[in-house]
Amino acid sequence: MDLTHLPPALYVLLSLAGAGFVLLWRYRETSTPVTMRKLIIPPLGMSTGLFMFLAPETRVPWVWGVGAFLLGAVVFSWPLERSSRLTRDGDTMLMQRSPLFLVLLLGLVAVRFALRSWIEVYWSQLQTGALFFLLALGAVVRWRLALVLEFRRLSAPEATPA
Repeated sequence: MDLTHLPPALYVLLSLAGAGFVLLWRYRETSTPVTMRKLIIPPLGMSTGLFMFLAPETRVPWVWGVGAFLLGAVVFSWPLERSSRLTRDGDTMLMQRSPLFLVLLLGLVAVRFALRSWIEVYWSQLQTGALFFLLALGAVVRWRLALVLEFRRLSAPEATPA
């Protein structure tokens, strides 16, 4: 099955379905206690997507790949970090819900559509998908790293005055 010749409307529907999945996942994430494991596993699981670069059709120049990863880590992780806060409730950590998250997610989807239509002029659909994967990986890694650092800060025993 050649996925490179699917109608553009199907790509839009799949992207919107992905955004819906992220919203559901985010809602569930804010309803259960956060653990270090829950913070680390998503970027590790996502990193297995790097195996796509074993296929020559998905390869892009290193400069573009590093640039996409850094763009995700520097620019696209920022809204995720701003809309994600951990709170301590006794011995458990919870992700605080942010009404801004929906707006940010829809904004990121819109930016993704705009960038994708521009990038597909220069690269194939598979290479474009690879670049957006690297962009998302950069955003998720930096976002989760910030949450891990916040988790560690909130988990640290409070300093006792001497």
